Amino acid sequence: MSADPMLSLPNRKGSDPDLADEWETERAEWVDSMAYVLQNDGAHSAREVFEDLQAFLIRQRAAPAPRLGTPYRNSVAAAEQPQYPGDIDLENRIEEIIRWNAMAMVLRANDAEPGLGGHIATYGSGATLFEVAFNHFLRAKSGSYGGDIVYFQAHASPGIYARAYLEGRLNERQLSNFRRELQPGGGLSSYPHPHNMPDFWQAPTASMGLSTVSAIYQARFARYLENRGLKPKNGGKVWAFIGDGEADEPEVLGTVGIAAREQLDNLVLVVNCNLQRLDGPVRGNGKIIQELERQFLGAGWNVLKVIWGTPWDALFARDTDGVLQNRMDEVLDGEYQMYTVLGGDEQREHWVNGNQQLRELMNTLSDEQVRTIKRGGFDHLKLYAAYERAMQANGKPTVILIKTVKGYKLGPSAEGRNTAHQKKDFSPEERVEIAQRFSIPLPQEELEAAQFYKPADDSPELEYLRKHRDALGGFLPTRSAAAPKLKTPPLERFSTLLNGSGERKISTTMALVRMLAALLRDPDVGEFVVPIVPDEARTFGMDGLFKQAGIYSPAGQNYKPVDADTMMPYRESEEGQILQEGICESGALASFLAAGTAYSHHAIPTIPFYIFYSIFGFQRVGDLIWACGDSLARGFLLGGTSGRTTLNGEGLQHQDGHSHVVASTVPNLVSYDPAFAYEVVVIIREGIRRMYAEQEDVFYYITVTNENAVMPALPDGAQDGILKGLYRVSHSTTGHAHKAHLLGSGAIMYEVLIAQEMLEEYGVSTDVWSVTSYNELRRDIQACERWSRFHPTEKPRRPYVAEALENEEGVFVAASDYMSLLPKGISEWVPGGLVSLGTDGYGLSEARGALRDHFEVDARHIVAAALHRLFVTGEIPAQVVEQAYRDLKIDASKSDPSK
Repeated sequence: MSADPMLSLPNRKGSDPDLADEWETERAEWVDSMAYVLQNDGAHSAREVFEDLQAFLIRQRAAPAPRLGTPYRNSVAAAEQPQYPGDIDLENRIEEIIRWNAMAMVLRANDAEPGLGGHIATYGSGATLFEVAFNHFLRAKSGSYGGDIVYFQAHASPGIYARAYLEGRLNERQLSNFRRELQPGGGLSSYPHPHNMPDFWQAPTASMGLSTVSAIYQARFARYLENRGLKPKNGGKVWAFIGDGEADEPEVLGTVGIAAREQLDNLVLVVNCNLQRLDGPVRGNGKIIQELERQFLGAGWNVLKVIWGTPWDALFARDTDGVLQNRMDEVLDGEYQMYTVLGGDEQREHWVNGNQQLRELMNTLSDEQVRTIKRGGFDHLKLYAAYERAMQANGKPTVILIKTVKGYKLGPSAEGRNTAHQKKDFSPEERVEIAQRFSIPLPQEELEAAQFYKPADDSPELEYLRKHRDALGGFLPTRSAAAPKLKTPPLERFSTLLNGSGERKISTTMALVRMLAALLRDPDVGEFVVPIVPDEARTFGMDGLFKQAGIYSPAGQNYKPVDADTMMPYRESEEGQILQEGICESGALASFLAAGTAYSHHAIPTIPFYIFYSIFGFQRVGDLIWACGDSLARGFLLGGTSGRTTLNGEGLQHQDGHSHVVASTVPNLVSYDPAFAYEVVVIIREGIRRMYAEQEDVFYYITVTNENAVMPALPDGAQDGILKGLYRVSHSTTGHAHKAHLLGSGAIMYEVLIAQEMLEEYGVSTDVWSVTSYNELRRDIQACERWSRFHPTEKPRRPYVAEALENEEGVFVAASDYMSLLPKGISEWVPGGLVSLGTDGYGLSEARGALRDHFEVDARHIVAAALHRLFVTGEIPAQVVEQAYRDLKIDASKSDPSK
């Protein structure tokens, strides 16, 4: 292709006046031509022409790559705005009542209990954007509609409660007990917490940043359910309301790519851009709205900006040369924040900035008009136009960037101030002044006391509110748990794993994968199983499931995989069952959260199995696991390559010796560290029964190992002990003079079994016990101790561990691939106390045997610990222990591994 003739034209912007005039004329003709296309063929055609020209110039290297971003202006032009379908005056009245009650909740709480906290300013900035959504867009579940899932900005919770009060869903006592959940009559949680308010909040959002990643994967999981035929394609949006300061959390922008890649046009992210975070401006020296626009455009999202209110439209229409737009583009957020506290005359001077043309334009407004002119986030017309545009599905997720003022309408001591976020009290005079601004018809003494106000049930305000919510399917937020119960697969379906592995050695990870394969084929639960892996399927031996279940991809598989001719090809499918999340632990955990709460959001009892390197679970995304507990999620978290010494070559940052200790801090998380294949089967089957047949609000953490061993068969009568956390694996029959009991679990169980044989050679009869869960044993201990403490006149309850060991004599030694703190949790109820061996300290890259020697949990150290305990109890002399150290080649001077 030859170069375009235009590229050879002389430079017409030189010093020759005639050439300069010719150039200006030609430029004007180009603009006129584009204006003609715009007027006669519309904006779409004009954009196509512009993009064609731009692409041509880029190909000719005559122009840079297109710059992301648009002017600092509303995305929906005034001429494109739809007609507003509501009564703005009445909606404003409802909004002012909610504003007052939301503020009153926080004031009354701190009047009664100083320092109780709460936030007023966030809802002050977001009230209008919430109300337009509530009155016209947020749709509840119905027979014909899937229902919207809404993640509310946590600090705005008082406003959501105040609206529910007008709706009649919450009473005055509950509002009075905001942040006082233990009070008579019930109270309200500080933020959205489904665990504490299981009939109200749909999702937790208190941990900043997590609501965005959770919403993204919630929207994605809804599509997964639809593509697999588990959910009808009957709509349902996922909305997430966050603050602009919250966007600094890496989880907010770190996962936006998948939303565009999978075309999640069922997702709407609303960013309340009040330009302030907790301590000051979000971007004092920049423009957060423009910054976020570039980031989301670059990720492939629809971006809608709501910056200016309707009164600005006339100014823009008169701004034919763009001087106002240029000034708006250059003003920094720190200056915009300052404008909110300046008078009209001072604002005008800042706007004008010495430009006479701009002064003439701004002089068309009075000082009062300049002072009170609205930002877009307080303009119903502008908000409705953006929301309505976001409802138009076009294969992309949408983010709406809405400019507001923090603490709007709260008066000079709060509005737009850096201290607005911490504002939790107002003087009696300020309360009255704010109430008068909101037209709250209460006596002065009640205003000073921040009494709640609710119009009569037949008032225009409440009738309007109820009418619009009825039209949208009912109230939001609301949560239900109406999923059908599932049948628990009978244990016999997994007989190949229960009967032992014969001479073949397998790991508990392999046993888990085999059970998962069986569950996928199970007639009762198979279609509900959701395997989740973070790009480590081959590490865990799950690649065999690719062909069986398929990897979920909404685009299917439009290429021939390189391993297509093998037994285990990489198979992607629109109906695929496996969620392969790539290298994204937070995204995989968000998928687990979405699948684990599908029973409440969609009435579909999906069973997620998320397997990951155990150290990368609680350590990296522990906050999301806590959110799973808050959300009352159900499912199985599976910590692979568990223990400090099993993933031996990987070293410090890959070796987990503490995840079970951290797991113990999540109250509704049931955790196990099984050693044998049959234990894995019994525990998972029981988890399915509890969560999906009995519908208990718990979820499971199970660690599995990568060390191969011969797996024994399930002993008779062992099931109860497996589930309670402790049972005897091997009973000594030698009858030696001394007795020891070795407690093993997980990866160290086979060291314990070797130690049993060695102790027998030292004349010690040795029993071996499998501890499947120190955490469950400890919780049982705590429950019994508490009951006994509150019932002093009744027979004390004895924990299971005490009953299981009460007739046993001898010394007790526990060895774990986890911190010694874990077994110590049951020590008080073990006869004679418990010696606890664990892997305290950082990991190292070494051979497995050397690591276990280093951490002093191998068979030799277990034997030495048992013999030393027999010496402490006076049963054998010290010389026997010292000789054992020599026999076992244990270096008593070695360094402490916990340092």
